[in-house]
Amino acid sequence: MLPDFNRLKVFYSVFREGSTTGAARELHLTQSGVSQHLRKLESELKRQLFTRVNRRLVPTSAARDLYSIVSGFIGELENGVARIRKPIETPSGLLRIGAPAEFGKSSIPRIFASFHKRFPEVSLHLELGGPNHLFSLLGDGSLDFAYIDILPIFIDKPGGDSSYIIEPVFREEFILMCSKKFYECHISDHSLDCLRRQPFIAYKSNPALFNSWFKLHFDSVPTDLNIVFSVDSAQAIISAIEEDLGLGIVVSHLLFRQLSCNSIVSITVSGKKLENTIAYVRLKNRSWTITERAFQKHFQRELRRLPFSLTPLIPASRSHRIC
Repeated sequence: MLPDFNRLKVFYSVFREGSTTGAARELHLTQSGVSQHLRKLESELKRQLFTRVNRRLVPTSAARDLYSIVSGFIGELENGVARIRKPIETPSGLLRIGAPAEFGKSSIPRIFASFHKRFPEVSLHLELGGPNHLFSLLGDGSLDFAYIDILPIFIDKPGGDSSYIIEPVFREEFILMCSKKFYECHISDHSLDCLRRQPFIAYKSNPALFNSWFKLHFDSVPTDLNIVFSVDSAQAIISAIEEDLGLGIVVSHLLFRQLSCNSIVSITVSGKKLENTIAYVRLKNRSWTITERAFQKHFQRELRRLPFSLTPLIPASRSHRIC
């Protein structure tokens, strides 16, 4: 069985100081307490560790052997504890964040790449998913923070709303669109009657986005939309639009290139916008590390540099103060 660690610490100090008085001062113990620890350690080891010569303790061969074993361990322990106690001044370590699937795939790699150039000691684990999935991972501590869609539906937040800090960060616009060829062949005007008769490309066979779009622009919700293609991927919806299948709704920043070169046409009816808000979310009782703070500040700055339209909801002067 290994000796008691406290006794080994006392031995280590006595060996270095050469006296029980010096060890007692260093360890904030009484001299008698130090002597007692030494006697018990010698009893455990069944070896004498020191002999007294002219008021000084001289280590025996057994003590020198023990010191060679203990000194490396205790020295490394002291250095390690000092590193832990020292404030971290440079972002480092693993950052675990979550994001909506399409935004996460299209933008987070680009934003993290520029961040990693500045702070190469930081690595990233990115979890993609919907609100309920990301909230569950935040709730069990699997993520440091997440960017989450704020939707007008029930979201299961483990622990309830009061457990989280939820700070809106940017807004993205949903646009009804089709290919240029489809537009020229089938869209005679932007009236409710013309648009509702077109074939539609939906997300998961769910007409909710179309209903919201028609309600916003016409104050009417069609009940008989012709959904000819449905899929669980915004990129697949874009591909279907490019293949002239019909009308689809996608956030504008995913089609920056196609809209810029006019290969895809947006259907504009009024000045109103169908928008989705994405918020920064973290557990309220969780401390915010310097790495997380640095990434969030960088994230806010990079949003304004992306080559497509997003609407930041926090002024640049406040971005480093979020939450």
